[in-house]
Amino acid sequence: MNALRDKISAEIAKVSVGQQPVLDQALIALAVGGHALIEGPPGVAKTMLATALARSLGVTFRRVQFTPDMLPSDLTGTMTVRDGSLTFRPGPVFTNVLLADEINRTPPKTQAALLEAMQEGQVTVDGVSHPLPQPFLVLATQNPIEFDGTYPLPEAQLDRFLIKITAGYPDHDQEVALLKMARRGLQLTAMSGVATVASADEISRAMAEVDAVTVAPDVTEYAATIVRATREQPGVALGASPRAGVHLIAASRATAAIRGRAFVTPDDIAAMVVPVIGHRIVMRPEAEIERYTPSDVLGTILRSVAVPR
Repeated sequence: MNALRDKISAEIAKVSVGQQPVLDQALIALAVGGHALIEGPPGVAKTMLATALARSLGVTFRRVQFTPDMLPSDLTGTMTVRDGSLTFRPGPVFTNVLLADEINRTPPKTQAALLEAMQEGQVTVDGVSHPLPQPFLVLATQNPIEFDGTYPLPEAQLDRFLIKITAGYPDHDQEVALLKMARRGLQLTAMSGVATVASADEISRAMAEVDAVTVAPDVTEYAATIVRATREQPGVALGASPRAGVHLIAASRATAAIRGRAFVTPDDIAAMVVPVIGHRIVMRPEAEIERYTPSDVLGTILRSVAVPR
């Protein structure tokens, strides 16, 4: 997993600067069969990073721009008449990496069309189930600034995302390096140079390596205590679900593998707490008025829960 990450990072570096944490978390989602919600302002290369990642993996990639008039069939596919008989025409969800751009701009009915695909790896049309290609990774983006005309994702759908990735602005040196990159007009000339550096077998081996990472009982206890504590904090209306605990352990395994270890440490758990759990916590109105955030809640928990030695 560590070697695969280094090869992919070298390719992504041709077109992106300062996005290593975003890339690592996307790879964590891929390695455990999860999905990622990417939140960040416009223009921070969310789409470009997803495109470059798919190119480096040598897998199929589709981008869907979610809009208020989008129908579920526009995503999953529909039945059409061909040669006098009904035939299923697959939608853009039939791909290895799906970029669901501005997912919160489409109504809940279309958002829900992704649920079965994300959870079961299949879609059902006219009572017939159609399996999706594997691996299957949804990278869904949303803009945290503008909320006019949006449909906030319900808690049940947020809980399906393994991880929430925050894509922020680069620092000064990174922005200077970004401006120095060669372009043809507005397009990066290096994008065509992003090569495929991973085969399907390598991806499968990396996923198997993550599955083989061990978690000691006291580390599992540590993760469970953190998850359960979110349900008892003042100011929290809805804490993390049991699924969040499963996702936390899985993401921590992938983190350990990326760091070149075959076992999970408490530091791996702590590093994944905010990305995995933060988007699942619903705050009470009075806490929001005081600007008390899920990150604040999780910071308090991490400081209070005893770390296994």
